[in-house]
Amino acid sequence: MTLDTEAALANTHAAMKVEFLKRLGKSALRIIAALAGIFGVAVLCYLLWFPGSKAILPPSSRHAIWLGHGWLGDDSWFVRNNRDMGDFRDEAKCVELFQKLHDNGIAMVYPHLCPTQFDGKIAPYDDAQVERFLDLAEQWDIQIIPWIGGVYADSAYPGLARWRENFVSSVAALLETHPRLAGVQVNIEPMPNGDADFLVLLEELRVVTCGKILGVAAYPPPTRWHQFPDVHWDAQYLRQVASRCDQLAVMMYDTAIPLEKFYIALMTRWTRELSENLQSLDCELILGVPAYEDAGVGYHRPQVENLSSALRGISAAARQKSEFDGVAIYCEWEMDDAKWQVWRKFLPHPRGMPRHNL
Repeated sequence: MTLDTEAALANTHAAMKVEFLKRLGKSALRIIAALAGIFGVAVLCYLLWFPGSKAILPPSSRHAIWLGHGWLGDDSWFVRNNRDMGDFRDEAKCVELFQKLHDNGIAMVYPHLCPTQFDGKIAPYDDAQVERFLDLAEQWDIQIIPWIGGVYADSAYPGLARWRENFVSSVAALLETHPRLAGVQVNIEPMPNGDADFLVLLEELRVVTCGKILGVAAYPPPTRWHQFPDVHWDAQYLRQVASRCDQLAVMMYDTAIPLEKFYIALMTRWTRELSENLQSLDCELILGVPAYEDAGVGYHRPQVENLSSALRGISAAARQKSEFDGVAIYCEWEMDDAKWQVWRKFLPHPRGMPRHNL
C-alpha cells in the first residue's frame, strides 16, 4: 500500500469518526430533550394538580387531642424530668387548657401515661390531680381518656401473660379509683401487623373496661410511599383490632413523603379506605393528624405533614362521602396560635363559651 493510499484511508476513517460523533451528539441531545420534556410535563402536571379540599369538615362532637404527661403524672415524673409542677397543676393553667380546648371544638383528650413500668403496670399518676382534672372536664364537657402503653418489646410485652396480667389489673385499678374517666387508649409502638398477642390483650382489657371506652392508637393501611410493615396495618388486621375495641385513633403521619401534594392525596385515600373497612363495625373512627415539628428525622417532614395538608386531604374524603367520627391532633404541646387558626378554618363553628362559670 502506497503512502497516498494510507493517507486516503486515514482521512476516510477520520471523516467517519467525525460523522459518528456528530450523530452520537445529535442522539444524546434528542435523549436529553426528551427527558427534559418528560420532566417538564411531570412538573407541569404536579403544579396543575390540586388534591385535597379547603371545605369545612362535617359537624362532629368527637374531635380529640393528645396531651403531655404532666397533666396526670405523679411527682416523680417532675423530679426525673426537671419540670415545674405549676405548669400542669396550677388551677389557672388547667382552666386555661380546658378553655382553649373547648373553644376549639375538642371533646376528648388523651393524657399521656406511658410507658408502662418494668412489671407491666401503667405509669404512676397523681390521684388528687386526676380528680381535679376530672372536675374541670365535667364542667367543660370534655372526656378524659388516658393514653397508656409503651414501646413494643422494650417496655411493652403483650406476648407475656404475666405482663398482660399486670397491665390489665393496673387499668382496672385506674378506672375503679377514678370512675369518671371515660376510658383508656392503648398505644404500643411499633405494633407489627397481624400480631395475635395484641388481640388477646384487647380481649382481656375488654373485661375490665366494660362500660368505658377502650381505644387504640392504630396504624394506617399500607402504602407504597412507606415500606415499613411494622407501622401499617392491613384491612384484615384493622378490622380484627376494631372488633375488639370501641375507638380507633389512627396515626396518619410519619410517612416520609417528600412532597406535600402526595401526602394530601394519601390522606384522602387513607380516610376513604378506613371508612370503608370499618363502616360495618361498632367502633369509632378518629383520624390522627400531625401538628409537631420533628424536622430532620427522615420519617417526618413538617413542611409536608402538617395540620393544613392533613385536613385538606381528610376534607376531600369527606366530600366524597367517607364517614368518620372525628379528628385527633398530635399533639397539644406543639400547638400554637397559628396552628389553632388553621384548625378552626376546618371547623363548622366554634363550640362557644363554657356552660358553667369556673
